[in-house]
Amino acid sequence: MGDGLRLALTTLTVLPVRGPVEVDRRSARTAMLLAPLVGLALGAVAAGVAKGVQLAGADLLAAVLAVAALAVLTRGLHLDGLVDTVDGLASYRPRAQALEIMRSPEAGPLGVAALVLVLLAQVAAVHACLDAGRGTAALLLAGAGARLAVTVACTTGIPAASPSGLGAAVAGTVPRAATVTVGTAVLVVGAALGLVDEGAHPALGPLAVLGGLAAAAVLLRHAVRRLGGVTGDVLGALVETTTTVVLVVVATA
Repeated sequence: MGDGLRLALTTLTVLPVRGPVEVDRRSARTAMLLAPLVGLALGAVAAGVAKGVQLAGADLLAAVLAVAALAVLTRGLHLDGLVDTVDGLASYRPRAQALEIMRSPEAGPLGVAALVLVLLAQVAAVHACLDAGRGTAALLLAGAGARLAVTVACTTGIPAASPSGLGAAVAGTVPRAATVTVGTAVLVVGAALGLVDEGAHPALGPLAVLGGLAAAAVLLRHAVRRLGGVTGDVLGALVETTTTVVLVVVATA
């Protein structure tokens, strides 16, 4: 549990935690199972930032800083993964070349466009949620739901695209039964979060999480088909995709 928690914190947050000396399958499984809990904590910090700034009457600034907080707390790794994944998948190159493009430090135009559009969508959605009195619930749901997508992507049967890297370390480590258990727990928490803010509904949380997971499933299936499995970049792209959809669902429901 200790190694798994440290691995979850070092891979999913900016916290200066010393990671485990050796990442084995057991610690990787624990880390991926704890991912939604870590995401919930990240969402809580972002919600605190948003609420604090909102008290000053600056809703748009609150939305911008909440999204910025999520980026800073994760060292921008998920956003970087989004850019790399879009560049690789959009290249229409064979698998090996697509993976090489994803490993390149350069960002292509489609990757940059995806980054800008995702950030704009997240800021706009958080702003709408704050106006509707759903800001806290939205950010907590987005944090937990997005990391649940990582748990799902690491379920047994989903291979790694490369024999090295984060994807190889965590791919296939989570038993299906454990994924179902953690997923159910997140949905239950989502229903409870629907009561946190004025104007929310108990069904809104599960609906938003399921919507985010559906979008993540489409991306995951495409990545597995094109790349042969998951990579650390793909996991980051899943986080940002799910975060965006969850926020949009809460904002428009």
